[in-house]
Amino acid sequence: MKQLWRLSTLMLAVMLFAGCGAGADKQQTAERGSDAAKSQQGQGGASNSGGTSPPAEGGDKGTEDAGKVPSDPVLEQLNKLSTEEKIGQLVLVGMDGTASSDATRELLSKYHVGGFIFYKNNIESTQQALKLFNDLKKDNKSNPIPLWMSVDEEGGRVSRMPNEFVKVPSSRAIGSKNSTELAKGIGNILGRELAGFGLNMDFAPVLDVNSNPKNPVIGDRSFGNKAELVSRLGIAAMEGIREQKVVPVVKHFPGHGNTSVDSHIGLPVVNHDLARLRQLELVPFKAAVEHQADVVMIAHLLMPRIDPDHPASFSKKLITDLLRGEFGFQGVVISDDMTMGAIEKNYDIGKASVNAILAGGNMILVGHDYEKEKTAINALKKAVEGGRISEDMLNNRVYAILKLKQKYDISDGPAAGPDVKSINDDLKALLKKYGLRK
Repeated sequence: MKQLWRLSTLMLAVMLFAGCGAGADKQQTAERGSDAAKSQQGQGGASNSGGTSPPAEGGDKGTEDAGKVPSDPVLEQLNKLSTEEKIGQLVLVGMDGTASSDATRELLSKYHVGGFIFYKNNIESTQQALKLFNDLKKDNKSNPIPLWMSVDEEGGRVSRMPNEFVKVPSSRAIGSKNSTELAKGIGNILGRELAGFGLNMDFAPVLDVNSNPKNPVIGDRSFGNKAELVSRLGIAAMEGIREQKVVPVVKHFPGHGNTSVDSHIGLPVVNHDLARLRQLELVPFKAAVEHQADVVMIAHLLMPRIDPDHPASFSKKLITDLLRGEFGFQGVVISDDMTMGAIEKNYDIGKASVNAILAGGNMILVGHDYEKEKTAINALKKAVEGGRISEDMLNNRVYAILKLKQKYDISDGPAAGPDVKSINDDLKALLKKYGLRK
């Protein structure tokens, strides 16, 4: 009996010891897994940052159904694209004329571009513009991904809308009233104008602080010369635009307000360090990121005290390290127009386009010249084929774009056209309320 009791006690001790050891092993394994995940996140942010990353295939399995991987429709969409189609999503192009053409059809059928930007010379009237936009979407029917249809519609002197619309005041005029209600209302009007045409992206609001009165390019496009005012009104305008299911693009990071050179003509040089930028120019952009900005446009500015070798539009220090790393921005980054004088007079457009993607950007804007658009696309294609832009990096950049198109339910369906009278009446009433219209 004593022997049986001793044997039972021994067996119980062995079982307890084994259980404790297994528990410790599980805890150590979990800790190692957690550390590895943190390490992987840190490495991913530093080396391949380009916004929202696609989940790894065969990723974490659910506890309730360990045999299945949670479905991701964006990842499924991405995996169905050819390499050429993915490269096309990296590029937003402009066009000549007021109607679709052989050139625009080739940009769609051969190069699979992700979308178009339209300028004043593309838009003559409400009827003509509506036909142009609907025709381009119809021409995109062979592509699996719907188009970005974008404009710079800030109000004031930067407006692309037909003359049938009442003129929207400049940001400076809105800023003078110091009202978030007014700024959001203006954003809402801009969004309604665009959405009526089936346009889905607006390169607005401007978040530059106009701290240099001699600035030749910003001026009254800014809400004012105080970072707090620009932040508050800029975010209100951003929210007004996206309430209409139009993607607002905040610009021009890291701040174009204290320049004396127009980047359309030459390359501005800003000799501020990060400490100064954090006090003024960066304040509105940090606030916009905290309010879930979807897209940030990067300016063609050379900041030698931060990156003496690259303008901001293809600077890893400014895009990956600052905007994505320090600010935590996970959205889409797009360059300013690569055909502007700041790039054209100083850099090769193909190399600049590749470098913008390598620096952490998602999209390249090439607003003019069919040949330059093809040059940029072919340079990206060559960089992918040669491995300079890896498959993982390409997928990372495109995934964020597709995720945003899904979020805003972007479609190539035809638009019915804006209700011009209703929009005009509402704008007049808003302006009258704030003393901006008699």
